[in-house]
Amino acid sequence: MRPLEDVRIVALEQYGAGPFATMHLADLGAEIVKIEDPGSGGDVGRYVPPFQIDDDSLFFETYNRNKRSLALDVRSPAGRAVLLDLVARSDAVFSNLRGDVPESLEICYRHLKDANPRIVCCSLSGFGMTGPRAAQPGYDYILQGLCGWMALTGEPDGPPTKSGLSLVDFSGGLVAAVALLTGIHAARRDGVGMDCDLSLFDTAVSLLGYLGTWHLTGGFEPERVADSGHPSLVPFQLFEASDGWLVVGCAKEKFWQRLAEVLGRPELADDPRFADFTARREHKDELIGLLGEIFRTRGTAEWLESLRAAGVPSGPVQSVPEALRDPHTQARGLVAGTEHPHFGTVWQPVTPVRVGPPREDHRRAPPLDADRGHVLENLLGYDRARIDALAAQGAFGAPGG
Repeated sequence: MRPLEDVRIVALEQYGAGPFATMHLADLGAEIVKIEDPGSGGDVGRYVPPFQIDDDSLFFETYNRNKRSLALDVRSPAGRAVLLDLVARSDAVFSNLRGDVPESLEICYRHLKDANPRIVCCSLSGFGMTGPRAAQPGYDYILQGLCGWMALTGEPDGPPTKSGLSLVDFSGGLVAAVALLTGIHAARRDGVGMDCDLSLFDTAVSLLGYLGTWHLTGGFEPERVADSGHPSLVPFQLFEASDGWLVVGCAKEKFWQRLAEVLGRPELADDPRFADFTARREHKDELIGLLGEIFRTRGTAEWLESLRAAGVPSGPVQSVPEALRDPHTQARGLVAGTEHPHFGTVWQPVTPVRVGPPREDHRRAPPLDADRGHVLENLLGYDRARIDALAAQGAFGAPGG
């Protein structure tokens, strides 16, 4: 059995952060029953360009593999009845809707506990279910600006800059995955479920980490650092070689001493201006200017060979295609393929969570409502007459849908 094969989660999810959360659990064997609104054409991620056709896209395929799709109008009485039957047979109900929506949809614990006292109701929203911003929509870009991330990213003389990846969404998704598994564990142990109120805002603020601590405790004012430099460790940043860029990091004193040898300037390690973390930070501009001149005298491959031989943390700045083709990417099995009728083999990154043997039988993301039969007949035990009656009552969208 896969590690999470005995876990079932009903997911009212859309776009990136929520589907990213449950994707990891699906890769590990959890059954994710993805509830999609038939009135809106399902998850909006199905329509994200480029590489979009009909009700599917490569964006959607990336975050929804190994899941099942059921189109269900949970606001209708008939759809609500189906949802409650699913709740009774599941471990958790997960959503990534606006913070005030779980209450209006009645998918919080107090609404669902009669159907299943052990149900875990997990909400990942932009701003959480409480506080002055609870009813506001929250997206990764907005949160990166609001929570200080953009102010820290980019060159000092340039504009505030977002990360090249949706890191608030992805981090929030991982937080939600942890919360779901924690809640399910506690509910199985204690026999009582709960609400989990998570937000992208909380996630982004918490990830300020030591910079937040430095500011709150010592009055430190975080700011952008040239060449993607570390806020306190020197040298730990980008350097330009004669034919490209590389990253060098001296997070320990021994690495600085080794770097001085590699650069052919061993005397720098004993120079009082650069003798330790504090001295190098105080004389940063002088040191970085000197190192920059040296690094520009040789190519990246030559530098990296010497740095690796000396055990100095370093690496090239690769493009996305180069990163995906990296031999280590292949050796670690980080890319898997699924077959698609339009896109052919869809190659995509897989979960980095490794528990037991890696999964080798990935299923493509489900077409909209592809698993109605499986969910209603196999999971819930409905007969054809009941399914037809529910359809006529609008459970799956417009009557007869």
